[in-house]
Amino acid sequence: MTSGSPIFEVEVLLVGMVRVLVVDDEEILRRSMSAVVAETDGFVVVGTAVSGEDCLVVASVTRPDLVLMDINLPDLDGLETTRRLRSGAPGPIVLLLSTYAEGDVDYIGCGAAGYITKSAFGPDRLAAAWTAAGAGLGPDDRETP
Repeated sequence: MTSGSPIFEVEVLLVGMVRVLVVDDEEILRRSMSAVVAETDGFVVVGTAVSGEDCLVVASVTRPDLVLMDINLPDLDGLETTRRLRSGAPGPIVLLLSTYAEGDVDYIGCGAAGYITKSAFGPDRLAAAWTAAGAGLGPDDRETP
């Protein structure tokens, strides 16, 4: 492959970027979350998915560092999808998003690193959640819990 090929250029552009997979069954919310990722320095969307099963397939291909996961999804819900994503070593960091109040979501048991309400989700919260999750390491450098 030559250095002028489009695939090589994309790979070069992604070096040092947090690769994000956005998972939500509602298109407008996928677009909104993708827009927040695009506005956040150092983050790039590498894929989107509309269901839990779709997420598992897309994640296996895109190998994201971070997954933004809706809780209420068709087929597998976000909690079970997170369990399955995190069962591999090393799995991506998963942040759950939904409309529930922050105290109403028990996400610790599924392996998610955190929870953000959709109404509070923005570039600052995304960057802070990534930092709080112990990120900043590449996926091959992270230890799995």
